[in-house]
Amino acid sequence: MERAPVSVATVGSRVEGELIVGLLRSAGLRAAVVTDDAGGQEPQWQLGGVRVLVPASDEAAARELLTDGAAGPARRT
Repeated sequence: MERAPVSVATVGSRVEGELIVGLLRSAGLRAAVVTDDAGGQEPQWQLGGVRVLVPASDEAAARELLTDGAAGPARRT
């Protein structure tokens, strides 16, 4: 049984989150954006930021990609 997904970045907008997800997926990792903004209809609800989640098994590889600076100024969580 796989452990729960883990957050590898928290950013300020869905667009930033999707860019990071694209970077991770281009490296062959699974990733998803999680936010509480009613499916993008209410972006002002993103008060807690937008989280990028990966499976626990991909966490180390994802963090390595993000620390290379390729994804920009994401706040690692």
